[in-house]
Amino acid sequence: MTALPRGETPEPAAENDEDRGPGAVAADTPGEDRAPGEDGGEDGGEDADRAPVTAEDGPAAGEGAPTTAEDPAEGAADTAGDGAAATDAPAALSEAEAELAAQRELHERIEKRKAGKEGPIPAGTKLSGPAADLLAAVRAVESGEKPGTAFFDSPAAAPAPRRAVPAGPGPARPSPAPAEPAARRASPETAAAVAAVLTEGGAPEALALPAAATLGEQAAHLLREDPWQLLAVPGVRPEQADGFARALLGAECGPDDERRTAALVGWLMERAALQGHTALDADEVRAALAGRGVTDPEAAVQHAVAEGVVLVFQDGLDPAEALDAAEGTDGEESGEEAGEASAPVPVLLGLDRYALAEESLADGLGRLINSCGKGTDWADAAAAAPSPSAGELIRTVASAGLVAHSGGESARAEPAALIAAARGLGLRALATAHSVDGVHRLAAEAGDPRAAVTLSGLLSGTAGPGRDADGAFALDLLVVLDAPQLDVETAAMLVESLADGTRLVLSGDPHVLGSAGAGRVFADVLAARACPQVVSRTPDPGPIGELVSGIGIGEIGRVDAPGREVVIVPVRDAGEAVHRTVQLVADSVPRAIGVPSSDTQVITVGHGGSAGTKALNAALKQRLNPGSGRFGGFDPGDRVVHVPAPGRAVPGSVVSADAEGLHLDCAGTPVVVPQDRVESSVRHSWALSAHQAAGMRWPAVVVVLPGDAAQGLSRPWVYTAFSRGERHLSVVHGVDQALPRAVAEIPAQERTTRLRPLLEALPTPDAVQAP
Repeated sequence: MTALPRGETPEPAAENDEDRGPGAVAADTPGEDRAPGEDGGEDGGEDADRAPVTAEDGPAAGEGAPTTAEDPAEGAADTAGDGAAATDAPAALSEAEAELAAQRELHERIEKRKAGKEGPIPAGTKLSGPAADLLAAVRAVESGEKPGTAFFDSPAAAPAPRRAVPAGPGPARPSPAPAEPAARRASPETAAAVAAVLTEGGAPEALALPAAATLGEQAAHLLREDPWQLLAVPGVRPEQADGFARALLGAECGPDDERRTAALVGWLMERAALQGHTALDADEVRAALAGRGVTDPEAAVQHAVAEGVVLVFQDGLDPAEALDAAEGTDGEESGEEAGEASAPVPVLLGLDRYALAEESLADGLGRLINSCGKGTDWADAAAAAPSPSAGELIRTVASAGLVAHSGGESARAEPAALIAAARGLGLRALATAHSVDGVHRLAAEAGDPRAAVTLSGLLSGTAGPGRDADGAFALDLLVVLDAPQLDVETAAMLVESLADGTRLVLSGDPHVLGSAGAGRVFADVLAARACPQVVSRTPDPGPIGELVSGIGIGEIGRVDAPGREVVIVPVRDAGEAVHRTVQLVADSVPRAIGVPSSDTQVITVGHGGSAGTKALNAALKQRLNPGSGRFGGFDPGDRVVHVPAPGRAVPGSVVSADAEGLHLDCAGTPVVVPQDRVESSVRHSWALSAHQAAGMRWPAVVVVLPGDAAQGLSRPWVYTAFSRGERHLSVVHGVDQALPRAVAEIPAQERTTRLRPLLEALPTPDAVQAP
């Protein structure tokens, strides 16, 4: 393997200290304030930290410092799972509110359906029936009272029967729920009562509003009775909740208090969700609890299951392998002997919201697979396709209800050809993309501005064909681009909105970073092989395409770039990285490459650190749009990213501000952000993280790799960042051999999910249609 060539900056301007800007001397710890779930969780690099939860060093109950929030505004601005600040409901339903309302409606619909089936029960209630039997079986095996076979032979452990595809039209789907506020807003009385309890426990009053919004009108009472409920507030850590509990409870506070252990289990599961997991192995949870001072982690997990904090599953386990591991002798011992010497049988724990979403998604995908009709003749359309790969995709979609399509940026022309072909056949066909930029690129490929809408716009009803009388989208074919960015809850909501017989194509590049939210929908669909898969044979062109293709297979080598398509700029430290980045964006790239600063995007590993997005944005603003930041830190002309809902980032620019709030122009759409939402949902965007940049491309991209970013690098991160540039890529390189090592040795971190085994258990079309 060879390292990237050390190129030269195209005609660099003279260096001077005045260009360094405030970002050059920033001294934040790398990654300390990266948004949870977007850049790899609360404590680490973007994808490199998407690993199972492990034990952490932390004080036992009562040893924590006074409670402080971990920059909840940063988390809310970038990722799914940590909530948004409360706002007053506007007179008209916004896209974000409509999307959240639709998601609430989905959850209600799933829970009603699950209530009539064997399976998980709602959290917060005692287990009974099959779930209680399953818990009893798990406890018996773990205690050694019964052999491992008892767990797998237990009727309670058997999966609930799958829902068969109806012979006629599917069940009616209700219309989207009426408009509701996007977030719960606490009354002044509730906030005041919460503030009093927080003050008594030594916690800052600033947590009063988020705590009241999270816990509801009874927040003050709940916190007094169970101080560890504070862990439900985004940004609060266990050691901080422990200090709060000790101040309120005194001698009654202990590390094995069931209120503490239940809250810790919930916190661990929520933290895992921010890292992409929808479930965790029970052993990992026990280990993490032990690291938090819990002396009996097994009892703590059992209590959390009994209280409905988490649900327990055995989906996806190979019974033979599990039994061998339990017996310890490859099956040569008797069941009774194995039961005495066995290790605990591994089981999965999960939050009900993700369990319900994954089961609903699997059911919905199975429904689409088995309800596909074959009435239309696609042969002529396939023959007329502009490329062999496009023709293959059209032929595959002609006979399948669900198709997975994978490829790089050039492969986006194939879904565009599919949409054009389907519309030519008189079908109602539409594509969705993760970003407005993705929509524009697909529409340009298809030659039809109506060919694509954003996924958020489709789900919220602000774009697309609308819904029919049954609440389903009026579509015959839906293509979802940027499928790796689909989290499990969004995917479930989307599939629930598709009528029987609708064809669904999931299309994307499997090498890019995964979704900011929990789940790995596209990867699980590919791994389960539950549907036909079409792999594009259209390579990405040019030196950037050649470089990125090599990264996808774990190699980063020399590329011939006669037109300076790829330039490497070596730097010694983070201060020099900031200085050279500003120089590239403001002078060198516009002058030597011909791409203006407004079309050049900077991408770096995280938000914190001396060359993170905060430092780079400060330096770039000083050079490109200096100002006092009189509008909450912003000035007219500032490049920003607006986050209307967790996990979504919409690029825009500042227009003005008044009593209504901050006025933005987001891709031609005027947006007004209320004053109390500006801090949590708007940030400068000359520099973005790779997760924020996913699904978008720019004519020129500058990727910044300072020395302290090495631990945040992985193959998916490098692939995503390097592939965002269309004409030019500059790499500000200060990580030496960490870059080729990350590409070769650090693939995507696995996420623990249940969707793949659920898809593998789907009945085949022949099995469904058999009498």
